[in-house]
Amino acid sequence: MTSRLIPSALVPLLALAAAPAAAQQLSPQEQAIVRSVDAHAADAVSFLERIVNINSGTLNPAGVREVGRHFEAPLDSLGFDVRWISMPDSLNRAGHLFAYRTGTQGKRVLLIGHLDTVFEEDDAFQRFVRDGRYATGPGVNDMKGGDVVILYALRALHAAGVLEGTTVTVALTGDEESAGRPLEISRHHLIEAGRNSDAALEFETGSRDSLGEYAVVARRSSSGWTLRVRGRTGHSSGVFGEGSGSGAIFEAARILTAFHEELRGEPNLTFNPGVIVGGTDVEYDPRRSAGTAFGKTNVIAQTAIVTGDIRTLTDEQLQRTRERMRAIVARHLPRTEAEITFGEGYPSMPPTEGNQALLDVLNSVNRDLGTAPMQAFDPGRRGAADVSFVAPYTNALAGLGVHGSGAHGPNERIDLETLPLQIKRAALLIYRLTR
Repeated sequence: MTSRLIPSALVPLLALAAAPAAAQQLSPQEQAIVRSVDAHAADAVSFLERIVNINSGTLNPAGVREVGRHFEAPLDSLGFDVRWISMPDSLNRAGHLFAYRTGTQGKRVLLIGHLDTVFEEDDAFQRFVRDGRYATGPGVNDMKGGDVVILYALRALHAAGVLEGTTVTVALTGDEESAGRPLEISRHHLIEAGRNSDAALEFETGSRDSLGEYAVVARRSSSGWTLRVRGRTGHSSGVFGEGSGSGAIFEAARILTAFHEELRGEPNLTFNPGVIVGGTDVEYDPRRSAGTAFGKTNVIAQTAIVTGDIRTLTDEQLQRTRERMRAIVARHLPRTEAEITFGEGYPSMPPTEGNQALLDVLNSVNRDLGTAPMQAFDPGRRGAADVSFVAPYTNALAGLGVHGSGAHGPNERIDLETLPLQIKRAALLIYRLTR
């Protein structure tokens, strides 16, 4: 396990998590928070329906902006300084909604969500449809449901009169599903918010199975790689000969086979070649992840291009794996040459003692709500997310959003009966961190 020293501002969390049960019953203020959540449970569902019915595919800036407007007035009414942060036109992204409260009490808490979905304007899946305790809709659990958890947790805290004096930042990004490049621009404000926080809470979809519920103290990185291979073209009868060599496709196959045989199996490491094109003439458009190739069976392939991703739990693992991939690429077959390049991507969120301390505080909330404790989720089972950008600077806990299934698919669903509990957990966790 990789860990770092716990900032002095978070040390009291460990003591809080270890306190005896008798000291951790719901206080009168916490009971008021719970009552407020219950009183507004139906409103939360109605609000969710409204924002799900607004298309906010990442590449629909107007829709993303419209969803953001639905949060501006409510956050303003809670005493937040609400700002829409636009992105340069070159990024082709809507921008982000940030809201700030500044005080001197307790920990500085950052709440992270996102306004966009994977469902663009031309997708057939566009509407919120309720069926008893469940509802389907684009982004209903990834992650407009999580955004609702953030808003209604803050409303409950405000109704109980416990937001005053706290430092809370809300960051709702507009391009989490397909981040604008370069990341140093599109994630600048999020990273700065992380630098100025003691704890970051992210509200992506919650996780549960037959054994219980989970929170996320670690997530893997996600970045891309591109392999470009060239060989000597010529008549296929000369392949393997001194003058012709092995050709580009055989060299690409050698490299990929070596990746598979020499790198596969390390815990928390995966790498996947997603697209390959090869032949005499090759064209590849990385923006569309699409390409074309021309060749003949009696002609040695001159070019091959492969693109893929790589996921690791720590930056050290990422850098070490990249070096091993470069070394494999460098063992050229006769008369071939190859180069691998690596693109920017989402960083990892390594497991740390500070992240675990946040989970311990959440489990004190679970205990006092009468629910079972939550375990740390296997990082190999969660994808990359915005929280990873702030993980190097603050302690973080993720996966605090709603429960559902089918995210990114045409049957994305939320279990509405779990929504009030998730709001209560979030509100009480924020409350205890800001005391």
